Amino acid sequence: MGLKTPLYDTHVAQGAKIVDFGGWDMPLHYGSQIEEHHAVRRDAGMFDVSHMGVVDLSGSRVRDFLRQLLANDVARLKIHGKALYSCMLLPSGGVLDDLIVYYLGDSSYRMVVNAGTRAKDLAWIREHAAPFEVGVEERSDFAMIAVQGPRARDKVLALLPEELRAAASSLGAFVGGDFGSWFIARTGYTGEDGFEIMLPADEAAATWAGLHALGVAPAGLGARDTLRLEAGMSLYGNDLDEDHDPLESGLEWTVAFDPNRDFSGRAALEKARSSPGRRLVGLLLEDRGVLRSHQKVIADRQGAAAMLGEVTSGTFSPTLSRSIALARVPVGVGPRVQVDIRGKLHSATVVKPPFVRHGKPMIPPAQENS
Repeated sequence: MGLKTPLYDTHVAQGAKIVDFGGWDMPLHYGSQIEEHHAVRRDAGMFDVSHMGVVDLSGSRVRDFLRQLLANDVARLKIHGKALYSCMLLPSGGVLDDLIVYYLGDSSYRMVVNAGTRAKDLAWIREHAAPFEVGVEERSDFAMIAVQGPRARDKVLALLPEELRAAASSLGAFVGGDFGSWFIARTGYTGEDGFEIMLPADEAAATWAGLHALGVAPAGLGARDTLRLEAGMSLYGNDLDEDHDPLESGLEWTVAFDPNRDFSGRAALEKARSSPGRRLVGLLLEDRGVLRSHQKVIADRQGAAAMLGEVTSGTFSPTLSRSIALARVPVGVGPRVQVDIRGKLHSATVVKPPFVRHGKPMIPPAQENS
């Protein structure tokens, strides 16, 4: 038996297939993963993300602490509730975790970390926060519900008290705010608009039921994975980990190389940036088959086949009706490669993610199947 979120009994009652995910008993789907995927792309779906770790950080030197802890720079955050996506790095440059941090004031920030890395993240944060006298509070009293899709925000607004709707409606992208006992942020992991709601655990089941009554479809981990991969979003443990740095994981844009700021892993990244070796690319399979993690990526070098890299995440895209993947390969590879699927080589086109944005394919016409 694994850990359970406050919505576990609700998932069981709604017929979810429960699986282990990072030590948590979580819903994989509620009957049809593809229908859940399409519900998010076309209307609105909701995910239980209460297994994620919410951590509040406070203290007079908390900004200095975070500027040293994270590869991105929290000094960029000026507006209350503004969010920043960043990696937390080891001195080697390897990714300890990718996370979101919210600016709540000069002495207060909120961080959301991945479920599978929650324990090691907290240990790392507490160890490095001590010299800065920063308070670290894990908010285990919170549940989290992500509502995503083109109609997601409207449906959440309909659930809010009337006096809060205008403020929630005016939230900018990647900004959150306090709404009574809730913290609502315009963030997500699907490539669609929507909200992520942090709320008291004892309010989660009633909120889920209220959203369901408004036509928001429950969605599980399966749809969450196909949606995030279509959106070109990385999954920790697949596309990034302690053995790979952000530069070779498609996340160089999350590293702020400000000249006067040091951060954990900076020296290693400076060295890697001066001599880039590998990068993360998108792949579109050109024929039948399904791309999966750990499949070998092959290219023809002067007539001799050579293994170049491997698929880090792969799936069949319900939106595109074809197989897609992220793959780590040497710099300069492309525009076509081959992927070893069960001992047979299949052709694939190298593309720049995302594959889908706001429900629309991002594939140039020349790259689409005829």
